[in-house]
Amino acid sequence: ARPAGMLVKLAKELSSAVTITKGDRTVEATKLLAIMSLGVKKGEEITVSADSEEDLEKLKKFFEENL
Repeated sequence: ARPAGMLVKLAKELSSAVTITKGDRTVEATKLLAIMSLGVKKGEEITVSADSEEDLEKLKKFFEENL
């Protein structure tokens, strides 16, 4: 839950709407329980979307450093 909580905090600080998709489910990255409900495990593929390139770079850096 710790990385998910850190991701929610980051998503709330960004100017973009951030979503995470796993399979056919898409959730808002600002909602901890929604992220947790995806059941993402290490090594599984997800898609992260944001409205700006700058925010995508911040998210990419977060994933590289924390997961």
